[in-house]
Amino acid sequence: MAFDLSGQIALVTGGGRGIGAAIATRLAEHGAHVTIVNRTAEAAQAVADALCGRGLSAGTLPWPGSERAALKGLVDEAVGGKGRLDILVHNAGGCPWAGVEELTESQLADALDINLRAFIWLVQAAIPHMRRQEYGRLLVTSSVSARVAMGGGAHYSAAKAAVNAFTRGAAFEVARDGITVNGVEPGFIAKPGRGTLSTPEKQAEISRYVPMGRMGEADDIANAMLYLASREAKYVTGQTLIVDGGSTLPETGYAVENQWGLR
Repeated sequence: MAFDLSGQIALVTGGGRGIGAAIATRLAEHGAHVTIVNRTAEAAQAVADALCGRGLSAGTLPWPGSERAALKGLVDEAVGGKGRLDILVHNAGGCPWAGVEELTESQLADALDINLRAFIWLVQAAIPHMRRQEYGRLLVTSSVSARVAMGGGAHYSAAKAAVNAFTRGAAFEVARDGITVNGVEPGFIAKPGRGTLSTPEKQAEISRYVPMGRMGEADDIANAMLYLASREAKYVTGQTLIVDGGSTLPETGYAVENQWGLR
């Protein structure tokens, strides 16, 4: 089987729904035992139960918050249960949207805590375990917002750009330890059943400006993560893979409309 993860132990944050649930599912389908962490424990348990019901291996741990000691405890608990940790995926993220002039200290702290600080502390906690076994995959869900602008999300873009920079720096430091550090940058991904991106009208509106003509699906991100988590990606490190249907290719939406004659 391509991308065989049999016997490997994975920890996925933000794994209770959407992209995170798809990542956890894909890793489990390829043989990994997956520990799912989510701020809503019930959502994580539902994903784990569904996987176990299919004969796959999964469990859950509660999200402890973004503080350094708590996240070290989370990693240590995941390792303690199985004796090792091969794959860490920090997918948990979010943004309290606000324009630059209205941005509060609390909103900035929230964006930095979950997107950046949590990733840094999780990586720090995981490295000693992975170094000891001379193998590891440290992964993060970043965003194309790290390189393009979106109104009301300048602080989110800043956090994700910092995530990308940290990915490169961390990858350099552990490159000779058998550990790779990589990320995936999703573009517009449909979120069935929640948020403005779940409505057919909004999806159709956005899809007009995507060169591939559609929004992405959670599985599109999960498949990219599967590759980066695999042994086949052994010579890839310090990279973030853009998965956006070509959205960041044209200079403006006008270019898309002109190319395909959209009106």
